[in-house]
Amino acid sequence: MKLNYLVLVIAMIWLPSCKSTLHPIPNASKPNVAPEMRVPEWAKNAVIYELNTRQFSKEGTLAKAAEALPRIKELGVDIVWLMPIYPIAEAEKKCTPAETTPCLGSPYAAYDFKDVNPQLGTKADFRAFVQKAHALGLKVILDFVPDHTGWESKWMKEHPEYFVRINGEFTVPIDPFSKQVTDWADVAMLDYNNPALRRAIIDAHEFWVREFGVDGFREDVAGFVPNDFWAELRVALDRIKPVFMLSEWGDIPEHLTSCFQANYGWKFHVLIKDIAKGKKNANDLMTYLSAFKSKFPKQGYQMHFTQNHDENTWNGTERESFGEAGDTFMALVFTFDGMPLIYNGQEASLNKRLSFFHKDEIDWSGPSRAAFFQKLTQLKHTNEALWNGAAGGSVQRLDSDNSASIMAFVREQNGDRVIAVFNLSSKPHETTVQAGKFAGTYNNVMKGNRQTVAANQVFSLKPWEFVLLSIDKP
Repeated sequence: MKLNYLVLVIAMIWLPSCKSTLHPIPNASKPNVAPEMRVPEWAKNAVIYELNTRQFSKEGTLAKAAEALPRIKELGVDIVWLMPIYPIAEAEKKCTPAETTPCLGSPYAAYDFKDVNPQLGTKADFRAFVQKAHALGLKVILDFVPDHTGWESKWMKEHPEYFVRINGEFTVPIDPFSKQVTDWADVAMLDYNNPALRRAIIDAHEFWVREFGVDGFREDVAGFVPNDFWAELRVALDRIKPVFMLSEWGDIPEHLTSCFQANYGWKFHVLIKDIAKGKKNANDLMTYLSAFKSKFPKQGYQMHFTQNHDENTWNGTERESFGEAGDTFMALVFTFDGMPLIYNGQEASLNKRLSFFHKDEIDWSGPSRAAFFQKLTQLKHTNEALWNGAAGGSVQRLDSDNSASIMAFVREQNGDRVIAVFNLSSKPHETTVQAGKFAGTYNNVMKGNRQTVAANQVFSLKPWEFVLLSIDKP
């Protein structure tokens, strides 16, 4: 969920007189650890694929999306993340005035958390989607929206006590950190001070796991929900089966001990965009990594990406953000510390901003990047050095000439090793990388040949060129 705020003078007057207490900010001194969190084994080297059902095909249905699952599997994907599939509330539905295509509203303005949007299909269609995915060895996680519902939602009609009231009136979400009022005019804020609301949210999660076999959830704007609730939810879901939980928030370490395996690598994403535009350089990557490692628990990791639905719609396509270096930064996403995301359409070189509120199907006619992604996913799966979190090897930077432009590093784990050398600049560079004890004969992942690396190895790199070298244990 993209954060925007209505910074209004009236809000400054209004909030101090609130008759409802906002959700407490997660407290680092009280981490709310879920006891013996069950981590699914299949997540340790997984690749995520985000699927926007309404834009994925002309039909915009779950049934049509299910037809593409074998192709998605062939890319090397492990987890399919479906954007919200719930019916959308009609009241206060958001549209873009300049758009001429049908207005569908925001999928994050749910009417009922235990039903399927009829525009996408039926519960039977969703069940068939999950069953087909599981038959292919894919996992399915649902996008859940725990902070709010659409206006005049089923809960607002049947359980108005579930919602935050300001001077007796329902309210759009309010950021619990800044106390600023968001501009999410199509949704109303839920009240986590009400135990009944917490039980209802847990029940909705359990419904999708028990009845349809979903394998986890991506939790929208997870930082707006108190962290002690996440520990409650984790315990409840672990009673059913181990699930993968992804927090759409980047800077609450306690999320990774209360409930979640991974959170969003927002800071990493902003950083690599700045590198692509020449505002930052390769040295800043290690500064970022050091800060993350010092703050976050070892078992947790971040999901990294060059695109997702928010970035694509609101901030720009991969080409707009990374220019000619899209492949370079995607390769960095796959080999740096974290779990990689492929956004639907990237495998066909998606080069348009998809509408958030209107029908706007993906153009699948662009140049295929399937072979590119297959090489990266195969490396991710087979080389333990690149596995996620504590299952993988740490990033060790290798000294080189032109350190501001050249990012060279090695990762090792259980006899597997990867050396990665990136020219993160728009200029060619000839650089000597001090491989030292990591000298040897490697597989060149992208070219498919064998390559010998000396203790002091010279690489001649074109603008944005990268080299990935791997050694797999016998």
